[in-house]
Amino acid sequence: MKDDGEGRKPGRATRNAKPGAAAHDGHTGQMGNMGNMTGSVEHTTHTAPATAGPSASHAPGTHGSGEMAGMEMEQTAPWAHFFAAIILGIWLITSPVTLDYNSAALGWSDVVSGTLIIVLATITLVRGAAWSVWANSLVGVWLLFAPLVFWAPTGAGFTNDTLAGALMITFVLLMPGMPGMKMLPGPDNPPGWSYNPSTWPQRAPIIVLAFVGFFLSRYMAAYQLGYINSIWDPFFSPGTQAVLTSNVSRSFPVSDAGLGGVAYMVEALMGFMGDKRRWRTMPWMVTFFGILVVPLGVASVTLIVLQPLVVGEWCTPCLIAGVAMLVMIALTLDEVVAMGVFLARAKREGQNLWRVFWQGGTLSQQVEMDSDPAPRTPTRRDVVSLDAMVWGVTLPWNLLASVALGVWLMASPTVLGFGGTAAHSNHLAGALVVTVAVMALGEVGRPLRFVNMLFGAWFIVSPWLLDGATTASTVSDIVVGVALILLSLRRGPVRENYGSWNRFVV
Repeated sequence: MKDDGEGRKPGRATRNAKPGAAAHDGHTGQMGNMGNMTGSVEHTTHTAPATAGPSASHAPGTHGSGEMAGMEMEQTAPWAHFFAAIILGIWLITSPVTLDYNSAALGWSDVVSGTLIIVLATITLVRGAAWSVWANSLVGVWLLFAPLVFWAPTGAGFTNDTLAGALMITFVLLMPGMPGMKMLPGPDNPPGWSYNPSTWPQRAPIIVLAFVGFFLSRYMAAYQLGYINSIWDPFFSPGTQAVLTSNVSRSFPVSDAGLGGVAYMVEALMGFMGDKRRWRTMPWMVTFFGILVVPLGVASVTLIVLQPLVVGEWCTPCLIAGVAMLVMIALTLDEVVAMGVFLARAKREGQNLWRVFWQGGTLSQQVEMDSDPAPRTPTRRDVVSLDAMVWGVTLPWNLLASVALGVWLMASPTVLGFGGTAAHSNHLAGALVVTVAVMALGEVGRPLRFVNMLFGAWFIVSPWLLDGATTASTVSDIVVGVALILLSLRRGPVRENYGSWNRFVV
């Protein structure tokens, strides 16, 4: 480790720091952390070091049993990132006269956005103000939305603003790091957990799936906005065109496919935010990430499966994006649970929940409060491997069978030739069965499988309550309903430990 030129070494730790003591806010280097997934990660900040307490002394930071002894973070402002932002602002200002926008509103939006970026980046460089970083990131978010708000008439304006928005957030937030994040000493793994749900290998498949959803959404948005005249669908053509031009899609004030693209892009960028301790250092970010992926993901999947009910057609790109979203939900649940348990324990310790939520923190008691007497499995090392990407997710045969039954329910109206509200029920409830079963593949969400028992009971009685059912569909629904109830009884293997959450994994 080299000297920093002032007799100090980066990564100095506060040996006697306690939770709740003053910590060091600033931008934590993150992109550099990506290259160090398997070992300790050193953090830097834009601000000068603060004193952890009157008794604090300094010693080289060490890691033991997944814990950090503490940090003091010292670094000058990463001027290169903000000069890049300034250059991007100049690019935006000159884009309307360089590219063929055919939209005065979008052109002026880019000029104003570019000017704001330059002013805010300059304030960050000169004064080191944290608020200007967040303001610039909001400009980046606006750039993602602007082509949709103004219905950009050309692909050049749409593509330019989409890329500029993503780069803006990257330059001012992801590469320099989050402003105001407290790096208090504490464990890498949630207490009692056998692995860390916030490591880069754990996030990598989520980021990849988010980009899959983004590119599919961008393709569909290009059709809705008129940049391409046709859209390819290998299975349900011309179903995709019918869905994208339906009254449901037209009821949105902006392109609904483009709106989905923005959501996927934000999810991908949020996947890059923070280091491997973000479950406790950035609870707010994990919460918003979870909201984007889990409840909004379920809503998105529900809207997709409503297509055959409302439009009467299926859309292959929509279905692929929906599957990607479902898998993302299963992979995201564990980090959201770890963050929620951390906040609950911090509140029980008497910490200020609002402050911990926004600034992060640690726990004063690192002993596990789990009452489960079963022996703990060894803590998994932070390694880069395919297995590490899916820790916390298992594939019990009964849940996979439930997924298959849900798919059959969605296809049964076409295969068995029945309609009416009975067919609508199978389309919608079948998709929800798939959604619940896939979410339950995440071990922390395994109790969700009991929801499918309710759906099973519904399929047993629904043929007598809804119109359109035939003898074949009635027998099918009863058999599927009974099978769902029986399949949902078995928990399946759970390979990891989740500390105090173990009692809920039933």
